[in-house]
Amino acid sequence: MGKRFPDLQPDQIAFIGEQHLFFTASAAPGSRINLSPKGMDCLRILMPNRILWLNLTGSGNETAAHLALDPRITLMWCSFTTRPLILRAYGTARSIHRNDPDWPALADHLPDQPGARQIFDVAIDLVQSSCGFAVPFMDFREDRPVLKNWAEDKGPDGLATYWDTRNRETIDGLPTGIEANL
Repeated sequence: MGKRFPDLQPDQIAFIGEQHLFFTASAAPGSRINLSPKGMDCLRILMPNRILWLNLTGSGNETAAHLALDPRITLMWCSFTTRPLILRAYGTARSIHRNDPDWPALADHLPDQPGARQIFDVAIDLVQSSCGFAVPFMDFREDRPVLKNWAEDKGPDGLATYWDTRNRETIDGLPTGIEANL
């Protein structure tokens, strides 16, 4: 049976710290729901009800556009190892772009990752745990180096060009706000 909490509990924070993968879900009114896996070292828990997530450059930029129109977001972790558990954090978030005045202070909490595109500042209003009994066992081998290498090879100018040509709109044609980084 699932349990509900007003914020992250100490054992849940420890659980999140052990995971190599999490998922994000967002949607704007009338848009497709975006559900994305996230890996690498890009998430920090600042308080039991606040998470920072460093969004790295990718083929899409759905979350930023969705949050501009509807700030609801869900983050989810699930255990692929010994402890069967699914953990969801529900709340709202805002996008902070590289040229935003809040970027430097928030970025100080996160690792310096090549291709960093936005920071999502998540305010949690509900945490839910459930069993995870049907989640398969899987072993973590390592993070893929592809995205990091790709971003390093592009360099700052190449990333700006990519954002300008590939990250301005969602698959539904919604503006992502990426021009704030250019």
